Amino acid sequence: MGIAVALEKDRASQPGIEALVSLVSADMERVNEMILSRTGSDVMMIPEVANHLISSGGKRLRPMLTLASASLCDYAGDGHIKLAASVEFMHTATLLHDDVVDESDMRRGKLAARKVWGNEASVLVGDFLLGQAFRMMVEVGSLPALEVLSTAAAVIAEGEVMQLSAARTVATGEEEYLAVIRAKTATLFAAACEVGPILAGDDPADRAACRDFGMNLGVAFQLIDDALDYGGVAATLGKNVGDDFREGKLTLPVVLSLQRADAAGREFWRRVLEEGQNDDESLARAIAMMKESGVLAETVARARQYGAAAKQALDRYPDSPLKQALLDTVDFCISRAH
Repeated sequence: MGIAVALEKDRASQPGIEALVSLVSADMERVNEMILSRTGSDVMMIPEVANHLISSGGKRLRPMLTLASASLCDYAGDGHIKLAASVEFMHTATLLHDDVVDESDMRRGKLAARKVWGNEASVLVGDFLLGQAFRMMVEVGSLPALEVLSTAAAVIAEGEVMQLSAARTVATGEEEYLAVIRAKTATLFAAACEVGPILAGDDPADRAACRDFGMNLGVAFQLIDDALDYGGVAATLGKNVGDDFREGKLTLPVVLSLQRADAAGREFWRRVLEEGQNDDESLARAIAMMKESGVLAETVARARQYGAAAKQALDRYPDSPLKQALLDTVDFCISRAH
């Protein structure tokens, strides 16, 4: 199965999310204004570093999910604006920190902030954004929403440490890896979706449905990213193909490859992960092995299963343009692998 990605420069034109973009556009304008105002600082490097990443063309999917989940549950206030901005700041902070930990050179098709301003500035501006995110959460005045997002921040950090522990070893299994991506990636999707119904009235069934939608969507999203690292195109990925491979990350395609490999294949992966033999020739061999064994297609199939679970989580809601837009968003996340 060929794995490629087709991301448009303008997120409003991306197949599958244009309806969601349209439905939350008025609120997203307010979120974007909030983001710009809260990145301001008398310390000039802070807005420079923050806006380098914030303005670089990200889809803003997570804050859109916050807005959509609030609307899905008939919220009529304006607290969702600050919470959506908080979610985007949390996401941006993790990207700044991740690029330092992973020693990444590119992010969203541009030089990573750490390559322009250095590791120290990237970490500290990420900390600034987290601080601003929590200030906005407090201003909204919802303790349950603050609990969900603050817990997510801690779990994301735990996921990062779990990933460090799992890197560069052939001992990590599938369940351990799924625990990493639930913590590192899917938790923020889940939190972004759960705070909407909290604001709308804190109905436990709504919270559970929106949280499950976000969690399953987040896992599906990450699994597609895993596959694309070995079968995507650099110009459209926004990063270098094989970055996970070079960083020694144990992603699901690698876990599945190890499960299906013969003795020579397992020795190859041991040299790659534990000895750092990850040059271009080794990457080409890894991609060939994955395609031959079908693990990229299997990874996409797993993502589809999680996507189906995300859709099922919305069954309690009546049909509406917004519900359909969220279902289409799941399809978009999966279709990046077409």
